[in-house]
Amino acid sequence: MTTTKFIQSILNISDKSINDTLKLLSEDCTIPFISRYRKDATGNLDEMQIEQIFKLNKQFEELIKRKEGILKSIEEQNALTEDLKQKIEASFDSQELEDLYLPFKKRRKTKADSAKEKGLEPLAKILMSQNNNDVYHLASRYISSEVESEEEALQGARDIIAEWINENMYVRKNLRRLFQRKAIITSKVVKAKKDEEVAQKFSQYFDWEESLNRTPSHRLLAMLRAESEGFVKTNIAIDKDEAIDFIEKAVIKSNNESASHIALAIKDSYKRLLEPAISNETLQEAKEKADKKAIEIFSENLSQLLLAPPLGEKRILAIDPGFKSGCKVVCLDEKGDLLHNETIYPHAPQNESGMAMKKIRSMVNAYNIQAISIGNGTASRETEFFIKKIAFDKPLQVFVVSEAGASVYSASKIARDEFPSFDVTVRGAVSIGRRLADPLAELVKIDAKSIGVGQYQHDVDQTQLKNELDSTVMKCVNSVGINLNTASKSLLSYVSGIGEKMAENIVNYRAENGAFEDRKQLKKVPRLGEKAYQQAAAFIRITNAKNPLDNSAVHPEAYGIVEKMAKDLGIKTDELIANKEKIAQIQPEKYITETIGILGIKDILKELEKPGLDPRKAAKVFEFDPNVKSIKNLNVGMILPGIVNNITAFGCFVDLGIKESGLVHISQLKEGFVSDVNEVVKLHQHVQVKVTEVDEARKRIQLSMILN
Repeated sequence: MTTTKFIQSILNISDKSINDTLKLLSEDCTIPFISRYRKDATGNLDEMQIEQIFKLNKQFEELIKRKEGILKSIEEQNALTEDLKQKIEASFDSQELEDLYLPFKKRRKTKADSAKEKGLEPLAKILMSQNNNDVYHLASRYISSEVESEEEALQGARDIIAEWINENMYVRKNLRRLFQRKAIITSKVVKAKKDEEVAQKFSQYFDWEESLNRTPSHRLLAMLRAESEGFVKTNIAIDKDEAIDFIEKAVIKSNNESASHIALAIKDSYKRLLEPAISNETLQEAKEKADKKAIEIFSENLSQLLLAPPLGEKRILAIDPGFKSGCKVVCLDEKGDLLHNETIYPHAPQNESGMAMKKIRSMVNAYNIQAISIGNGTASRETEFFIKKIAFDKPLQVFVVSEAGASVYSASKIARDEFPSFDVTVRGAVSIGRRLADPLAELVKIDAKSIGVGQYQHDVDQTQLKNELDSTVMKCVNSVGINLNTASKSLLSYVSGIGEKMAENIVNYRAENGAFEDRKQLKKVPRLGEKAYQQAAAFIRITNAKNPLDNSAVHPEAYGIVEKMAKDLGIKTDELIANKEKIAQIQPEKYITETIGILGIKDILKELEKPGLDPRKAAKVFEFDPNVKSIKNLNVGMILPGIVNNITAFGCFVDLGIKESGLVHISQLKEGFVSDVNEVVKLHQHVQVKVTEVDEARKRIQLSMILN
């Protein structure tokens, strides 16, 4: 089977699209570049399809590599027959390959190995033929200095048979199906840990049982976490009698003494070898599916968070609120640079609200502040109320933004490099202000796992999680485009074709030579060659560039096409940009080239209509209920405004403007069945919710979006 056929067996995509995509990937083209600028080659595949091709190609390569390793290992043992070789070469199922390899795998000495060393394999073969009724007479022939009795000989033969049954591909394959369909997962509390306070969050799983194939991903991950922390023991099992009955029907073909010994070997094989191995496989498979689901949710949440509406280039006063330690205040200019910082104490125990008001008014006027950003942590509501009492000389928008990850950023090397002379409190406040201006540009500086928009992110496969989140960040950065002259090293590193080292070189070049005036100047950056330029150029923007197309998503390779369009219309290139009337007169078919087809030309025309348009919506001020300042103010039946601040497989969490977020269970999102939370709500969506339960002691709030 070829790579293309393997991919096509899983994805319903044409040979040509797969082959052309693989060719582009082999030429070190990035997924964002291929999906945006090579649509004609791929047949208009989107980023998700291209990423699937990339992953399946890698999976196929790993499968081929594993086959080669298996063949080499068996050959070194002088055990590779032509029939076995053909079976291995024909298989493209990883489990089947491992089953074929199982009898030849290096392992610790088994009971069967010991029995074979005692010369009992011929006896096992005779028993397996199931033609003998006088097995004790038969076994007596194998008594020796190492085998003292007929029973010992028969036990050794049964050990060998148990191993053969364990290695039987038909048995293993069908047992897997039984486990996949009928496995029950149970969890039981570890009695010594039952009364520990921290164990109570897992109390649901102290005596739990359900069908594994119906266990939601979040519940399986919760059980496994409870087990890893030592509070419960989990088990995966199917009906033992049903399993043994199936194996007996597959293996036993007679009704004599030999068959009775085979039946004993089957019971032993199932208990000692098959059940532990297949149940472990089944749990691992379920864990992988749960990981995949959790990572998908995290990735989707991260994407929504990164693409949250930006306020844009405004002068912002940002506040990291607090009580005893005060509120750290910073003033930022349009580019997010720090202009001023100080601390105010408007809340208890100092209660210096009058002085704090004067300071805020003074800063707003002195630095021409246009908006205020308040972190949503401790003292957030109190600080918001305090700010709204101030009589400013001009109207100001006041935003409450998520602090998630701000403390991680403030203690990071990136923050230390940006603000070596300031402490973590100042850096945290700066992050709160910058994430209002441009959430994407600021949040890329923080390890995605620390942003807090996922579930069980520390329990899933960490390599897989990192790869998926890096891919998500790259998609978001390239879908928006970045300002080459203001972008941080962190932001630049996610641009198609750039990477961390190249981003550092760009920042250093910019510091030494001043602002970039055109895209071609990128080629002067050390180690930034033609390939990197091809991949990156269209995703960076240069405002007020010599060539107006440098501030658009039109790729430099298409500049000549745009210039020809303008010339054919009798106007200059800059007169064509955003001129819908002239653009409407263009016949796309006239401008097709060898590298840019009709899909590419149509994309160019769309971009010319609205060059450099940010796909994100503008930030909007949100008003929480002013009467709700803490969980004590909540009553069942209240209908409140809120903001979705996290999405999980089992529902979404809603920020009500207080410390604790409330949970809207998936069953309470809307009338009727909901299979996917993201079909109903998105991160940062403004919603109306009804309070259905308040547990002040456990600080838990249950909400519903079904308001009637």
